[in-house]
Amino acid sequence: MHKAKIILLISGMLIAAGLVLSAIGEQVILEGISQEREEISSDKTLSISSNFDTRETSIGIFNVQIMDFKDNTFFVKVLDPFEVEIISQEIEKESFENKFDVFETGTYKLIIKSTSNEENLVVGSIGPLPDDNKIFLRYISLFVLLGGLVGLVGSGIYVVKNRRRSV
Repeated sequence: MHKAKIILLISGMLIAAGLVLSAIGEQVILEGISQEREEISSDKTLSISSNFDTRETSIGIFNVQIMDFKDNTFFVKVLDPFEVEIISQEIEKESFENKFDVFETGTYKLIIKSTSNEENLVVGSIGPLPDDNKIFLRYISLFVLLGGLVGLVGSGIYVVKNRRRSV
């Protein structure tokens, strides 16, 4: 029974560490990404700005999620620091993500428009593409968390097997 307690304690610590690493990883990955949510219609647009530095990144990313999506009613534009349109396209599904090249340091804007008179909740985000090291942190937290869960299951199996032997 003593081994089971030790395994359970270690598993619990691994699960806690995995959850902490996961929270830290999400903050690191989302660093520099601007996000907003708003009801938009033909009268109201959603505009989100984010600062980019070409020394840190050459690729930007944006994401749009639309609740109650309807075909042919939503459009997205990305403007560079000089207000030049670098992307303009229709949104064809309820969740849409795309990358764009960052050529100039400055503030880039994501503009989401609708042609519908009905108000729809839209969530948009724009920012630099996270580098591979930041994304690797997410996998580390996943493996630590899985290790803790495997240990938890293992300690349960160990306890059940030892109870059968002692009966």
